[in-house]
Amino acid sequence: MLPSFFIAHGAPLLAIEKNEYTQFLTQLEQTLPRPKAIILFSAHWESSMQKVSQVDTYETIYDFGGFDPELYRIKYPAQGNEQISEEIKDLFTKNGVPFEVESKRGLDHGAWVVLRLLYPNADIPVISMSVNPKLKPEEQYKVGKGLSSLRANDILIIGSGGTVHNLRAVKWTDNDVDQWALEFDDWLAQHLNAWDLDSLFQYESLAPNAEYAVPRYGNEHFIPIFYAMGAADDSQKAKLLYRSFRYGNLSHSVWQFG
Repeated sequence: MLPSFFIAHGAPLLAIEKNEYTQFLTQLEQTLPRPKAIILFSAHWESSMQKVSQVDTYETIYDFGGFDPELYRIKYPAQGNEQISEEIKDLFTKNGVPFEVESKRGLDHGAWVVLRLLYPNADIPVISMSVNPKLKPEEQYKVGKGLSSLRANDILIIGSGGTVHNLRAVKWTDNDVDQWALEFDDWLAQHLNAWDLDSLFQYESLAPNAEYAVPRYGNEHFIPIFYAMGAADDSQKAKLLYRSFRYGNLSHSVWQFG
């Protein structure tokens, strides 16, 4: 059975950079059986109703500005998979998760930056999924849990975001890690390793420096971790595979669940 993952997508520049983190992601694929398809929850697709993509071939969305022109020439023409989209819809119906089908939206950089590093040939079907920052964490977890059975069918489930992501606090020319970011991420790691859902669901009030690490205006980057965790509820095992920080406090972390 494939694990599920939470993977930080960092800044868009990761798509063209060569560094320790991009090297780790390019090698991660080699440690996994080849998936039949990938379900990816992206921080950059927010909706009040859960969206399930049902697309033939995805366009590449450049949902950022002011970066290297090379980024805007990247294409990631992944295909969808109608059968798996139908399976997701059936599971959501069975588990009481309201949803809508999206048949036109392409892949945003929260999706294609990660996917291109893992599977550069764009030769694995992708089902893109939205996230809802207004849901309670336990409800986000429930959405992922509804898909957990798909992991037994060699389907890879990924939440793409960032555990510490506050663009108002990043220091683009400083790589010394802020203490507040470390303290929050250490607290998170402790409770993820213990699968302490009671504490994790109350991270806003319990985690040190939560208001800086996960500002309320930007919690969409943190919450994909709950979708990814829910997808591994049947095993409830967490393992930190990689962690680093950039620009003072922007986290690059990869968590494996299951």
